Amino acid sequence: MSDKHAVLTENEPPPLPGIYPQAIVANGLVYCAGCVPMDAQTGKIVDGDIKMHTHQCIKNISNILEAAGSNITKVVKFNVFLSNMDDFVATNSVYTLYWDNVKPSQT
Repeated sequence: MSDKHAVLTENEPPPLPGIYPQAIVANGLVYCAGCVPMDAQTGKIVDGDIKMHTHQCIKNISNILEAAGSNITKVVKFNVFLSNMDDFVATNSVYTLYWDNVKPSQT
């Protein structure tokens, strides 16, 4: 039997459309749902370019991980979905600020 529980925090915008948790903790692993660059206080997408959006998404994921009892340094896989591949370099330039030598696998 597995240990499995949902994670919800007010420090992260609620999942859209709101029928699933922000993360599931199962057998010591945290599985985060996708997130958008939304500010939890305003409920709005943050202003700015792809770099600002990337910072906000990573901040949101960090908040979820902390609510789950973990943190961003323990991430092993990070999925990034871009609507414009021209944003890849800018997104990666932000991504590299959050992890040192051993960065998570990225798709």
